[in-house]
Amino acid sequence: MAAGRLPSVTTRHDGDSWDLASSVGATATAAAAARAIATRTDRGLIDDPFAEPLVRAVGIDLLTRLASGELPPDDLVGQVAIDVAKVRTKFYDEFFLAATSAGITQVVILASGLDSRAYRLLWPSGTVVYEVDQPPVIEFKTRAMGELGVAPTAERRAVAVDLRDDWPTVLRAGGFDPSRPTAWSAEGLLSYLPPEAQDHLLDTITELSAPGSRVATESRPNPRPGEDDETRKSLRHISERWRGHGFDTDMATLRYFGKRNEAAPYLAARGWSLNGDTVRNLFAANNFPSLDGNDDLRVGSVLYVSGTLDGTCASSTS
Repeated sequence: MAAGRLPSVTTRHDGDSWDLASSVGATATAAAAARAIATRTDRGLIDDPFAEPLVRAVGIDLLTRLASGELPPDDLVGQVAIDVAKVRTKFYDEFFLAATSAGITQVVILASGLDSRAYRLLWPSGTVVYEVDQPPVIEFKTRAMGELGVAPTAERRAVAVDLRDDWPTVLRAGGFDPSRPTAWSAEGLLSYLPPEAQDHLLDTITELSAPGSRVATESRPNPRPGEDDETRKSLRHISERWRGHGFDTDMATLRYFGKRNEAAPYLAARGWSLNGDTVRNLFAANNFPSLDGNDDLRVGSVLYVSGTLDGTCASSTS
């Protein structure tokens, strides 16, 4: 993608598609920019050396300047977003390392975007990492990492398919074995799915999981009256600030709002034993500034959960 590329303005609709500079794909690039900033400012907590060069390769001017440090984050990327990138990346890194250290050798990263874990984590020998995302996203990252001269640290298998299509068939065709325990991640994904699609995704993960499989995702509490309107307002305020720097994407149009089944109890009812912690608690554990009075997007109450499929309906969250 050419340097200085502008993101295209897209409203979500059934069957929509994207690359890493448009619609939902641009949010993956923005998340990678936040990881690049976080890596630069706190390498002891997060170390993603590929975030900045991948953002640069996508070519959205504002995100490139933020990721490289040319433009200070200031009000464009608030400290909350940077700190969320730190705790979220650490949570999923530790989830995968614990799962594979326990003997799981089959990993599936859903909606992998610019996730670089297949290239930067120290995977045990024999680990196979499946990255699932839309074909343009998979093709771009594979090419970009190749141009950087970086080799995966596990056996990486790219699964180029839309999660709204028959992705389990494509995953199996790539060598995935549902009879073996799997470590699954659905990171930063569920809010971009309609409620029924979220349920279907979680059901499918469960159906494809052998006993002993592990899963990690976020579970967002349902909104109280008026909270969705406040979240839309905050997202549009952020979009206005970014629009002044050439990033013309209305982030409030990319998420699905309203009530849905919360992921943690939904998974627990399907036999997953879960543990979790809120973003607010993770901030406190890492001595980050309190979210009190600074949580317009309601991130503090989001629960990061991980757990194991054991055939029972027991769960515990904290």
